[in-house]
Amino acid sequence: MRILYSSKLNHFCALFFIAALLSACKSDKKKIDVSNIDLEVHIERFDHDFDQMRLKPMVQQAAVLQQKYGPFYADFIERILEAGSIADTSYLANIRQIINGKPYLDLKHEVDSVFPDLNKQNEALTDAFKRIKYYFPNKQLPKVYAYFSGFQAQTTLGNGYIGIGLDQFLGSKSKFYPALVNTYPQYISRRFTPENIAPRIIEGIIREDMFPEKDADKSLLAKMVYEGKMMYLMDVLLPDVADSVKIGYTTKQMEWSKAFESNIWGYFLEEKLLYETDYQKLQKYLNEAPFTPGLGEKNESAPKLAIYTGWQIVKQYMIKHPDTTIQQLLALNDAQKILDEAGYHPK
Repeated sequence: MRILYSSKLNHFCALFFIAALLSACKSDKKKIDVSNIDLEVHIERFDHDFDQMRLKPMVQQAAVLQQKYGPFYADFIERILEAGSIADTSYLANIRQIINGKPYLDLKHEVDSVFPDLNKQNEALTDAFKRIKYYFPNKQLPKVYAYFSGFQAQTTLGNGYIGIGLDQFLGSKSKFYPALVNTYPQYISRRFTPENIAPRIIEGIIREDMFPEKDADKSLLAKMVYEGKMMYLMDVLLPDVADSVKIGYTTKQMEWSKAFESNIWGYFLEEKLLYETDYQKLQKYLNEAPFTPGLGEKNESAPKLAIYTGWQIVKQYMIKHPDTTIQQLLALNDAQKILDEAGYHPK
């Protein structure tokens, strides 16, 4: 199991297109017909089934959960809750203490209030999963399980499943998040909203399961192009999701990045960063942060500017190569070739 976003924080079309072109880009993304793909996503409410441990004989309910959820049950107990090994029934005493405590009951009440159902998320994921099947018909898609874990894990990827921690999507104004500011600063927790569930699930699947970054991608340019491909794939799979949500920007950060796109690119060139391989020097252009040090005034710059720039490079490449399929793009491992043939020169 991989915790894609946890409290441990392990880690883990170009500027101002004319309106007609932008509309055409969006239209093209949506043009594919997935109505004949027989697939429907139903997010299983593990959180509801787990709560039955309070109401039914615990040993029997544990057996039911093991049977229904398979590897996820063990991963949840042992690696997310860290309540002990399911091979030793003494872990049930820890579970009993957790589920009868006020913190659990308060959080359960909030989760149930925000998510009485997951109909919107089921609909969004059904469309996105159908698009994955359209482009990658042989892909075996995971089951999706919803849980809450006391803010220990937002997204988890395991054997045949992807899990989503509902307690980290309660809305940016949730009463719980101010107390967690040392673990989840506001620039991160502001994205803990219901609308982020489908994008974070799709991002987890494509980055961690389908197209993980290659260890050989050491240079900033290679990382830019990889990140650009992942963002472009999210464009294709989530055509109705706002760009700011996909990349995790505020509206102002998105506007800033568009307005200063040429300055950002000029900075990377002037500082000779494209072929730099020292990650210590590169991480501030790739990782989560409230802004990018050294760029912008009064800390107004957007973070993750290498990801944003890579996204624009890949979009420009695909505009210049309209016959290139998404599969061909993802298979093209020459970052320099993509940059050269994109003709990326923002103004």
